[in-house]
Parts: sequence; C-alpha cells; structure tokens
Amino acid sequence: MKNTITRHQTGKRMSQIVVHGDTIYLAGQVGTAGESVAQQTRDCLASIERLLAEAGSDTDHMLQATIWLASMDDFAEMNAVWDDWVPEGQAPTRACGEAKLATPDYKVEIILTAARP
Repeated sequence: MKNTITRHQTGKRMSQIVVHGDTIYLAGQVGTAGESVAQQTRDCLASIERLLAEAGSDTDHMLQATIWLASMDDFAEMNAVWDDWVPEGQAPTRACGEAKLATPDYKVEIILTAARP
C-alpha cells in the first residue's frame, strides 16, 4: 500500500529509518565522537549508505540533505569529503548550518531524505 509507514531500527526515542510510500527519511547520522570533521563526515556518509541500502535505495536517489556543523569554520573540510562522495549529477537539495550538537565531541550531523527506485 502506497501510504504505509514502516520503521526500521526503532527504539523508544526514534527510528533510524522511516519509509512512507516511496520516500525514505533517515535520522541524523553522526560520526565517531572526537575524530576530525573529515573523519566524522566519512562516518556519517558510510552510515547513510548502509541505511539507504537497508531501505532499498542508494545515493543516486537522494532528495534532500540537512547538515549541521558545530562550527562553520569546518565548512570547507566537510565539503571536501561531501563533494567526493556525492555521485556525479545526483546532488540532493542541501542546507548546512551551525548548531550546538549533542556533545562537544560531535562536529557534524547529517540528515537525509531519499526516494526508493
């Protein structure tokens, strides 16, 4: 059924994946606390790839990304990893801003929405 909602990796507070119809919503992904912005970004993107695969999609079907950085001073370092990762011609819409994250050891969090093929 097109309007069915399914949840994956669900806990009391949140689900890592929510699928409504053919739209996939991922929870915010963070990297290894205390690592560099580049490494945390790589960790986030690897988690996103795994979650998209679990939901039956991939990076060619990304729709929108929201990126939170603990400091906009890290924008270029994060973008260097992001730009290498996004498939050519498949960039989602995107917003990036500065926010106080869950702990000072987190420097980047990425939230993604995608479609199922």
